[in-house]
Amino acid sequence: MTSTNASAQQIAENFTRAWMGGDVDGALGFLAEDVVCDAPAGRIEGRAAYRGFLEGFLPRLTGSAITKVLGDGTSAAVVYTTDTTFARDFRAMDYLTVAGGRITRVVTVFDRLPAVQAMRREEG
Repeated sequence: MTSTNASAQQIAENFTRAWMGGDVDGALGFLAEDVVCDAPAGRIEGRAAYRGFLEGFLPRLTGSAITKVLGDGTSAAVVYTTDTTFARDFRAMDYLTVAGGRITRVVTVFDRLPAVQAMRREEG
């Protein structure tokens, strides 16, 4: 899936396109076995746990677009929007660290307010 010679920017873009396209196995192929993800909902440790995260999120994904990918040889930032079953135009950014051709760390940043507001509307 990855090459140790690929830039973090290219790895990050390929990883993001894979999960946005619903390809869980393809996305996981870009991750180190011991990947750590820090997200607003908490810490996810390891590829197996990340699989659970993706498999829980992707059925709610109805659309997505990459706005910009910035990076170098060891880190990248992917700015993107998603449409979900609970919120539209949900803006986020992943900051990814790459070592040995694999993503070792993901820091996900997004505003949780649209999701909270959508959940409150559903609850009535």
